Amino acid sequence: MQIQTNVSLKDYSSFHSGGAAQKLVVCKNTEELLAVLTEADENITTLGFGTNVLISDEGLPGLTIVCRGGKIELEEDMIIADAGAWWDDLVILALQNNLWGIELMSGIPSSVGGAVMGNIAAYGQQVRDTLEWIELYDHTTQSTKRVTADTYKYSYRYNSLQDGPDVVITRAAFSLSARATQKLEYGSALRIAQELSLNTDLLSDRRQIIIRAREQAGSLYDPESRDNSYTAGSFFKNPVVPLETAKKVIAFDETGKSEQQLLKQNQIHGGSNHRVSAAHVLLAAGFERGQTWGGVRLHPEHILKIENTGDASSQEIYDVAQTLIKAAEEKLGITLEPEVKFLGSFKQS
Repeated sequence: MQIQTNVSLKDYSSFHSGGAAQKLVVCKNTEELLAVLTEADENITTLGFGTNVLISDEGLPGLTIVCRGGKIELEEDMIIADAGAWWDDLVILALQNNLWGIELMSGIPSSVGGAVMGNIAAYGQQVRDTLEWIELYDHTTQSTKRVTADTYKYSYRYNSLQDGPDVVITRAAFSLSARATQKLEYGSALRIAQELSLNTDLLSDRRQIIIRAREQAGSLYDPESRDNSYTAGSFFKNPVVPLETAKKVIAFDETGKSEQQLLKQNQIHGGSNHRVSAAHVLLAAGFERGQTWGGVRLHPEHILKIENTGDASSQEIYDVAQTLIKAAEEKLGITLEPEVKFLGSFKQS
């Protein structure tokens, strides 16, 4: 490992934007991560695959630690993974060993640490469902500790670790099942299963269904490829609104689903039929897929993705996000909360 100075962070973010790290070191596993953490005596920012962050054009001060890679090990029905491991590699290992519980989260672009911190979820499954324990490095005590998952609180896209203390996730363990843990009931996934003649009760078929669904939404990401579109996936969290507002918003759905189907979809995906799709909110606020602002656009396949078409700055992406937030508030009375994390400083308009 070598600490570099004044390194552009564009290649460490799926937005392909942002300034330079004052100092940067890349770690390939948890052992290397811990070696750096125990020696660091300055402000630290940790990154995995940079798929859910927008990095300031002014860059990041102090030391930026990029942790990509690490071990994924199977112990009976439990999978233990380094924080820098690619999430989908963990899903694949589970399927290879006929273990259920995370298959509906196939293809989510994240490190394991990011998945735990953000309590990622898809098609009715969330990380908390199988999370057994988390290993953390505590900056205050300069030591590593292992805590049970129930030490923290979880909800939609939330783990109370996000609120502190000053720790870094180094490993996590997931307790899986030899039997199906839940039904696949999400409307668009069921349609794909029917189209492809796949069985939703078969573990391998479930992965095919979810991967196809993500492919159709333009949501597949390969960290080793240069051919990805420059997005951070869904930019906003799905908001909770009064039921009557939810019904008004989902009327802008473009897929032809009934109101009942969409309310059920909201329930499965967000835990409540009051938690509407932020994509529907943007449509209801008057935005369109493919809409552009210079080098920034709303993805043609998925309006909820803000895309850098090549040369946009992070500030320009940030400004478009603020435009969307303002419109949703003024036109609908709905507050959109970014799912993407802003790192560094941004100018307020």
